[in-house]
Amino acid sequence: MAIQFRIITKRFFIYTNIAMAILLLLSCLASYLNPQNWWVITFLGLGFPFLLLIVCLYLLVWLILQKPRLALISGIALLLSFKSISVFFAFHPFTHFNEKKEPGSIRIVTWNVARFIELKKNNNEGSGIRKKMFAQLKAQNADILCLQEFHTATRSDYYNNISAIQEELHYPYYNFVYDLDGDSLYYSSIIFSRFPIVDSGFYRYPRPTLPEVLLQADIDIGHDTIRVFTTHLQSVQLRKKDYEKIHKITEVEDSLVSNSKNILSKIKVGFTNRSIQANIISNILGDSPHPVIFCGDLNDVPNSYTYFQVRGDLQDAFLKKG
Repeated sequence: MAIQFRIITKRFFIYTNIAMAILLLLSCLASYLNPQNWWVITFLGLGFPFLLLIVCLYLLVWLILQKPRLALISGIALLLSFKSISVFFAFHPFTHFNEKKEPGSIRIVTWNVARFIELKKNNNEGSGIRKKMFAQLKAQNADILCLQEFHTATRSDYYNNISAIQEELHYPYYNFVYDLDGDSLYYSSIIFSRFPIVDSGFYRYPRPTLPEVLLQADIDIGHDTIRVFTTHLQSVQLRKKDYEKIHKITEVEDSLVSNSKNILSKIKVGFTNRSIQANIISNILGDSPHPVIFCGDLNDVPNSYTYFQVRGDLQDAFLKKG
């Protein structure tokens, strides 16, 4: 009886190891397959970190039990997953951020500032967060700022963040193209620069994606001209009521199907629209006559179709320096 139990247990772990290895490899396909046609694989791509952890644990267990042949199941899967693994981790233990800029270097900051939390003056909702965020930007002493979810206004009761950054942080040049629906309150991405912007432009993403823009600024850095891009790709658009539905899923079994369908539908739309935007970005970046620097909030995971389309042949600063 004990022998039979051991056989069944061993087979169970072997089969589940194989299943997890297959799921890991399928999740890696998310970086190659367009979500417009392969959205199921894209969903599986979200589980990549967890599948990676499980497969690594299986590898460790088989090695501890001195089962090298069984360890090959996980080992081969991990080798085939190298491309996806390589964009998740940046290992540079001996490098550190130097707050003081080196002579001749250019520092760029990219940040989703989320409207600086505070839109309206004399509003305690943000509890001084806007002021702290400005202080952080000042401390970075960057030459170029690429800010997403940026908000500014011409109404006197709201913050004019463009003027504030120009005056307080000393960025005389900028490129800002706001939402077409804007009146006196404007919302978009923005590029600030201490170097002259010699040319600028923008590209609006087509419907049904949200009215975001890809901003471009040709910046004269003295010895060369670089083309800087920034953008904010479509988010999942989960609202307060959606988070309430997620909470209900864990509480009420009857609501599992209906609430899950609504949430998953929004995630699917986000995947699809980001893939449309990523394809547009890829084509535009490839046509640049100048060296390109792209900064943005992709709203996606590293092993996604969106990331690999946008990155193309560009270097990833996170992977390069950690």
